[in-house]
This record gives sequence, C-alpha cells and structure tokens, in this order.
Amino acid sequence: MRSDAIKKGLDKAPARSLLRADGLDDEDFDKPFIGIANSWNDIVPGHIHLNEVVEAVKEGIIEAGGKPFVFGVPAVCDGIAMGHKGMRYSLISRDVISDCCEVMVEGHALDGWVGVSNCDKVTPGMLMAMGRMNVPGLMVTGGAMEVGKDGDRSLDLQSVFEAIGSHSAGTMSEEDVIRIECSACPGRGSCSGLFTANTMACLTEALGLSLKGCGTSLADDVRKLSIARATGRRIVEMVKADIKPRDIITRESFLNAIRVDMAIGGSTNTALHLPAISRDFGCPVTLDDFDEVSRVTPHITSLRPGGPYSIKDLDDAGGIPAVLNILSDSLDDVPTGNGCTIKELAASGVVRNPKVLRPVDNPFHQQGGIAVLKGNIAPNGSVVKQSAISPKMMTFSGRARVFDCEKDAADAIVSGDIVPGDVVVIRYEGPKGAPGMPEMLSPTSLIMGRGLGESVALITDGRFSGASRGGAIGHVSPEAYAGGPIAAVRDGDIIDIDIPARKLDVRLSDEEIADRMRDFKPLERPVTGVQRKYRKLVSSGDKGAYLE
Repeated sequence: MRSDAIKKGLDKAPARSLLRADGLDDEDFDKPFIGIANSWNDIVPGHIHLNEVVEAVKEGIIEAGGKPFVFGVPAVCDGIAMGHKGMRYSLISRDVISDCCEVMVEGHALDGWVGVSNCDKVTPGMLMAMGRMNVPGLMVTGGAMEVGKDGDRSLDLQSVFEAIGSHSAGTMSEEDVIRIECSACPGRGSCSGLFTANTMACLTEALGLSLKGCGTSLADDVRKLSIARATGRRIVEMVKADIKPRDIITRESFLNAIRVDMAIGGSTNTALHLPAISRDFGCPVTLDDFDEVSRVTPHITSLRPGGPYSIKDLDDAGGIPAVLNILSDSLDDVPTGNGCTIKELAASGVVRNPKVLRPVDNPFHQQGGIAVLKGNIAPNGSVVKQSAISPKMMTFSGRARVFDCEKDAADAIVSGDIVPGDVVVIRYEGPKGAPGMPEMLSPTSLIMGRGLGESVALITDGRFSGASRGGAIGHVSPEAYAGGPIAAVRDGDIIDIDIPARKLDVRLSDEEIADRMRDFKPLERPVTGVQRKYRKLVSSGDKGAYLE
C-alpha cells in the first residue's frame, strides 16, 4: 500500500510515533489509510451539514477495514460572494481546493480518499485533484436544500436576485423583497435549482465518481447518509483492488457527462469545469465537444432557472439513473465507481414522472442546454444557456452599451438607463482581467426583474451563475484583458446574436477592429497575493480557465 511509506519498517518509527499521537495502535498500521477531504464550514449553507456526512463516510471506512483521516478544505459561497470583490476569489478557489487535496493526500501517502463536497467550485476542484493524483478516490456531494415557499409559489436564491430587479422597476415593494429574502433559502444544502453546485453533483454521478443516487438526493434526505456510508465501504474495496480514477474515467466518460449536462440543461459553468477536470485526467474535452453533443442531445427536463422544476423534482422523477436510462442508446459504455458500467447503471434507472423527465422523442427542446457561439467578438468561443432563453431572444440585434466592470453595468440597469434593444457589454471581467472571472448573477437578474428578459441581451468575458437566465452570453474568448476583440466594441455598435447559427458578431470589419485595437492598452486592476499568481498562470475561458 502507498501508506507503507509512512508506517512500515524501523526507519518509519518517527512517522509511526506521530501517528500514535493521533490515537493509532499497532492494529491500525495494517489498515488502508483513507483520507476524507471535508469542505465543512458554517458560512456556506451547502456545507453546514457536511460533518454529519463525513461521520457516515468514516463509519463505512471503518466497517470495511480502513482507517479514516479527515482534513479540511476551503469553500466560497458564490451567492454571498456575488456582486463585490469576493466573487473574484470564487473561481480561484477551485484551484486552491485542488491543490489542498493534492497536498494532503500526497503529503501523507494516503492509500485512497473521499471528497465530501457541495457547491460550485469545491466539487470540480476535488475532481481535478482526483484526476491529477490518480489515487483511488470517490466523491460524496452534500445535496440540495428544500425549495423555498411564498404561499403556493416556489422560491430559490434566483428569486431574491430577481426581486431586487422588480423593486428597482417599481413593480415590487421593499416588504415583498424582504419576505422573499426570508423564505427563499429554507435550510441547509446547496441552492435548490439546477445551478452550478447541483449540476456538478449530477455530473459527478454521471461520470461514475459518486455512487448511485448521490447527485440528486437532498441534504436532509436520510439516503444521503446511507450513500455516504456506502461510499466509505466502497473506497476501501477500491483501494484493495487498486482501482484508480483513471481506470474508471476516459474521454468517453466526459462525453457521457456532457450529454447528461445537455439533457438536463446544466449551468454554463460546466463549460469551464469539465474541460479543466478532463485535462487533469489526461483526456481533454473542449467547447467544440460541448456544442457537438448539444446539437444532437434533446433537453429532456426543465429545471430552474429556465423551467419550473427543482432538484427535488428531478430526484423524485428518478434522478440521474433515470436520465441515463432515457439517454442509454447514445451513451458509451464505460466503468463507474459503483462497480458496474454506465449502461448497467442506466438499466437500473426508472422514470417515475414523465412530466419532469420526458422521452427523447418529446423533449422540452430539441437541442441541449448549452450552445457555443463564435464570431468576430468571440473568435475562440462564448457560451450561452439556450434552454433558459425566450424564443424571442434566439436571434437578436441591438445597440452595444459598453461597461468595463460589472458594477457600472448593474448601476445602469437599476437606474433605467438600459432600455429595450440594448446589448449590455461587460468586459475586463475574464480570468486574467478581473482577475478570477466573476459570476454576474446581479446584472442578469436585474434585467429579468425589470421585465427586460425578452428585449435586452448581455455579453461578457466573465461568467454567469448557474441561476442566470435570459439572453446572457459569457466566457467570450479571448478576453478583453488579453487583447480580445470585445475590447474594440464601443457604445452604439450593432451586435448580432444568432444562437441557432451559433454566431456572435459586431457589425465591424476586420480592418475596423484592427484599427481600433492598434493602440490597445488593457485596463489594469492592481492585484496581490493569490490573485497575482492566478493572473500569471490562468488560461482563457474557452480552455476552462485552467492554470498552465
């Protein structure tokens, strides 16, 4: 076992002495050492219950004959970080988390590990570490919270952001906003829609790196602890059988996950996370893979933010096994951490509510949730959640309203300065420019809340929350800071958006763009610490904002 490096032989007496200080005895030195990466904290609602999940994982490890060791990793709540400088640290945290896991697992020669996670950057960060280290590993995602209620109306975090927009438009009172604030997030767990946290939980199960049912079981569902305990037992089995992540995961595994992503209408952030994760697994996927799969994969459910249903509804309808069952004919058969193949897992799935999970011949949309647009603004690509857009916005032309930061754009929207026919352009918010590629749920929600969702578009080299909806196009690459052509756009330029044709263009010739860029100097924001390191190392959004 790998852990023999710290526990076998007379020369390892110092390490054993320190481990005895942890409470280990002679019998423990013959057991597999299993790490548990725990992102528990009492700031993030999706994480406040994770110590209970970790205890269940520990029980399973002990039952199977292993010795568990728990270590902590950080987590940022994107909803709390939204709209201020904290959001510039959110995507950065993905790589910090990945490094933390690698440091702890490799630094202590652990035989295997389990990532206990929830929320947007923690799950992908742990998965990146899993591929990079190739040490036996599995994930337990912590699950979504219950849906909030305001009378008969279902609420989630998106409802609060959009309520602010409604208030700024004069269509909602301050009292109503506060009532929604107090009702939208009723307890522990990740936000209840198919936002980034829950999308990544679903895709982790689809990849085969969490056990059946993990992706959609809610935080307060007793099944979550049962799955956690089973994961503890299973990781010890995998260590004894020497089953490593790269024995399970192939490029076909990622293509399957993208297909599930397109079918359920997941967050656009997956177009950052899956390419980054796949690179660490040594089998990269690209934005072109997303678009190719999306064109041939129907959108078979309609969850928030684009539809009426929640993660609980998806779970009640059969969860990811049912989704896999519907998609089975188009899946590549690959191994999973369950000890069965993906098609065997699909065969076990049962659709329990055909209104929530439709067959492929009667989908909500003929194509998948994400489209990749290219053109003279975004020669390397941009990303839009087409399943969350009104049909009226699938093709759109409008006047550019250009802002060099999110706050200025949000202020203009709130003030009523943005009107039907505008295309809000927010730049210098990319991976290097911000730095950290912040999410922009505030401006997208303000647009929706003010009733402009079918008449105003937004494009940015930053990114969006999984809760964003409407004509919001992000990840424009190259970004403005790197000299991308979005830096050449000026107020009043006409921008043409054609989602069916996958086009995003400004009505300028190549010569006009080149002329405007001749004396280009990027907007500089002073950075220190981790932001300085990130700016130096990060790649563009179309490459997953991967650290080179």
